[in-house]
Amino acid sequence: MSTPVDDPLARERSHLAASRSALRAMREDVEALDISDVTANWVNAEVLARQIEERIKALADLSETPLFFGRLDYLHAPGSEQAEGAEGERFYVGRRHVHDHDGDPMVVDWRAPVSQPFYRASKKDPMDIALRRRFGYTGGDLTAYEDEHLSDPAEAARTSKLLQQEIERPRVGPMRDIVATIQPEQDEIVRSGLSGTVCVQGGPGTGKTAVGLHRVAYLLYAHRERLARTGTLVIGPNRSFLHYIEQVLPALGELTVRQATVEDLVAHVEIKGTDDATAAVVKGDARMAEVLRRALYSHVTLPTEPVVVVRGSRRWRVPAYELEDIVRELLDRDIRYGAAREALPQRIAHAVLVQMERSGEAPDDRVQDAVARNSAVKAAVKAIWPPVDPAKLVLRLLSDPEFLAAHAEGILDADEQKAILWAKPARSVKSARWSTADAVLVDEATDLVQRTHSLGHVVLDEAQDLSPMQYRAVGRRCTTGSATVLGDLAQGTTPWATRSWEEALSHLGKPDAVIEELTAGFRVPTDVITYASRLLPHIAPGLTPVVSIRENPGHFEVRPVSGTADVVAACRESLRHEGSTGLIAADARVPELAEALKEAGLPYVGPGEETTRETRLTLVPASLAKGLEYDYVVLDEPGAVVDGEPDERTGLRRLYVALTRAVSGLTVTHAAPLPEQLG
Repeated sequence: MSTPVDDPLARERSHLAASRSALRAMREDVEALDISDVTANWVNAEVLARQIEERIKALADLSETPLFFGRLDYLHAPGSEQAEGAEGERFYVGRRHVHDHDGDPMVVDWRAPVSQPFYRASKKDPMDIALRRRFGYTGGDLTAYEDEHLSDPAEAARTSKLLQQEIERPRVGPMRDIVATIQPEQDEIVRSGLSGTVCVQGGPGTGKTAVGLHRVAYLLYAHRERLARTGTLVIGPNRSFLHYIEQVLPALGELTVRQATVEDLVAHVEIKGTDDATAAVVKGDARMAEVLRRALYSHVTLPTEPVVVVRGSRRWRVPAYELEDIVRELLDRDIRYGAAREALPQRIAHAVLVQMERSGEAPDDRVQDAVARNSAVKAAVKAIWPPVDPAKLVLRLLSDPEFLAAHAEGILDADEQKAILWAKPARSVKSARWSTADAVLVDEATDLVQRTHSLGHVVLDEAQDLSPMQYRAVGRRCTTGSATVLGDLAQGTTPWATRSWEEALSHLGKPDAVIEELTAGFRVPTDVITYASRLLPHIAPGLTPVVSIRENPGHFEVRPVSGTADVVAACRESLRHEGSTGLIAADARVPELAEALKEAGLPYVGPGEETTRETRLTLVPASLAKGLEYDYVVLDEPGAVVDGEPDERTGLRRLYVALTRAVSGLTVTHAAPLPEQLG
């Protein structure tokens, strides 16, 4: 049965069905590959089999995820001379490339240059596009389309209804991609080059996290071979956040991006303890890097005795002054402690070989290696440049007041030194009650001894909460690569929160990074972001408030309550709407609310746990709310959220985060007075 020529929707559905069929055929072709006779050994076979397995996964057809979401009709063939009468081409823009059995594209990847006008073209600059068509889906079924005739001067510019619907569409479960809704200012960041580092300051709902993830996907598309060698990494603030975002990249066909927290990166020691705010701030200060460097190199001792090497009947003597010159030269080169220690025996051996050559011998490299392994040389190296265990070095600094004072002199004052010293010194690395900040110090010391492996690209999300020492730890992972730094200064909720992006980028080792600001809010409704922005003058004066571009103002209510039963009732009201609901509360109030929900028979999950159609409520401690989104939010006792932090500014910033997690509606419940900053 042929498709009616006068039914555009039917034709588009037919193209969708044909594209899905072509994708299945592409996957089946890969599954049918026989590699039994094409590999030289089992290692090559394993590598190739793994690559094929990843390719099969990347070709999966996700039934609930649209294969394409737009169409571009060019006036002329892309790349051709725009001569009058030149025939244009049509491209369907989607999450991945799909071709038919002849190799002709049925869907082009959103990252391809030919797709760029889908995000950038406008009435002012149509980019040679005659028509841009957006598609609407229900589940995986194509149910609507909407056209923009960009080259028709008679058609006025208008807001896309389908785009608004996609932005406002309720969600259950983890974060999804925004590939169908990327805006021009976001697209510029996504497609920025691999060589440069980009810092994105973005308020709530501006899509900075999704922009960062889509930039990784774009870079993997544009520089796949290079990044396959060097690797990519996404760093998030906690496991709940990483679980929330983990499906975005696989939905775009990218399966090789590792995800981790900063704590994962610096896991040299087991975390058993915590620091008070004062100690954590000092340990996180960039000055600690110099304290560690001094402490490490204090182990180097200038030689006072010669080295005598016995070979056969001959004795070769390297005098102390010559050894001192070698040591000083290595110190002046400022190379890693471990690398210098490995070079020292070879330098001593070379000095011996020079004497051998002067005496008429003709030693080769094997003789130099043998001399470097000589027991006298080994003993001298151990005495001059002993091995140092990074964890033991930090252990001694935090346990020994005299050792700390010697190497922190002129850097940390007496009160700061006292703040970071352990009240009860640990006996060993294993028994020590290491804190998160201590682990970062161990990572710094480890890098001073041996260079940290650098990746091709790192995405750092919620960066505003990192300490200078944590920035240094992340920067070590991309010294030869680039980074995408994402954050919002107004959402910094640690005592050491970032004061400026320029300062943070300097600690990261990327002082020349480009700083971009996103101020258009796609997720948070107008009434909600306007209310939350009352806090900005108190928490981040000078930041541009987010302006919501949502046509739907959303539901917003401040509701006095008399107890937890009223809070549960507010949750039930929110759950009458489609989508997810988050009940956000001060950490200390979570147990009481959890008990109230259980008594009321209202099922819920915790952050990082998967919501379902039956269980759409998440109980969220305010400390874990950052980066998460829910269609509807019930915020319990704003005053308690503020009071739960060590100082008022941090508390107000925590409240700002909690207020801006809602995509469609926010109900603020309170029995106690609201913070005065909310007016």
